[in-house]
Amino acid sequence: MCTLMNIKTGGCSEDCSYCAQSSRYTTGLKATKMSPVDDVLNKARMAKSNGSTRFCMGAAWRDMRGRKTSLKNVKQMVSGVREMGMEVCVTLGMIDDKQAKELKDAGLTAYNHNLDTSREFYPSVITTRSYDERLQTLSHVRDAGINVCSGGILGLGEADSDRIGLIHTVGSLPSHPESFPVNALVPIPGTPLGNRKMISFDKLLRTIATARIVMPSTIVRLAAGRISLSEEQQVACFMAGANAVFTGEKMLTTDCNGWDEDRVMFERWGYYPMRSFERGRLSAASPQPEEPVADAPKVSPEPATAS
Repeated sequence: MCTLMNIKTGGCSEDCSYCAQSSRYTTGLKATKMSPVDDVLNKARMAKSNGSTRFCMGAAWRDMRGRKTSLKNVKQMVSGVREMGMEVCVTLGMIDDKQAKELKDAGLTAYNHNLDTSREFYPSVITTRSYDERLQTLSHVRDAGINVCSGGILGLGEADSDRIGLIHTVGSLPSHPESFPVNALVPIPGTPLGNRKMISFDKLLRTIATARIVMPSTIVRLAAGRISLSEEQQVACFMAGANAVFTGEKMLTTDCNGWDEDRVMFERWGYYPMRSFERGRLSAASPQPEEPVADAPKVSPEPATAS
């Protein structure tokens, strides 16, 4: 279970066609300055008290160039969350090798930088940042010893071959990403994709199942759009291979399933969360968790049954 907080909202110079935070579109979203460190840490404590084991922080900008003060504050946030015993992930746009090293030294355990879709379809969605620039950021993250979190957004108008291409790309990285978020587009009025419908459930489910087969030790995270799924559809996703969810108050700018709602669902179906730094069932050949927890319960890929 992970919780995502927007620590700096709106005003982004990128032209991502799906994003309410782009300054190029009129979506009614008000841009804000970065949240104070103490406010962020209080949100992390709230998330932990509600069962989240990973706290993610997102800032809406293109890259970290010239943002020394912001990076300093982010590092304080990272260190503070780690002191709580939680995994901590950030998504700050493009970063270089030096910035990645600084975040690693502060205690960062994962960096999110989604590829969004296939290389072929990508230019139809974003023109202000290249696919290779995204891959370069993932390389900096991996070289710094930080876990890579990289997934996609489904329902952008892509074909089946593009979802295959996305999984092929992340599955062909020097090492599989530790985390693969699966987002279903939430259309935002005012953006170029604001009139699209959510992707059909069968395509979402097939993507999850394929990611699980291709990357057997990767955490497959149900992310944006989960709130539109019925409880039974969510459980089908778990049975197909998803083994993490974003839960809490918000998914950056869109609505998110709440902790209380998720707690009821997990109890009804016999699921329980992994602890921080636990990766579920790993094969003998798989890399071990960064900080394994002794005698931690394992998440079952299917609803628990009486023995």
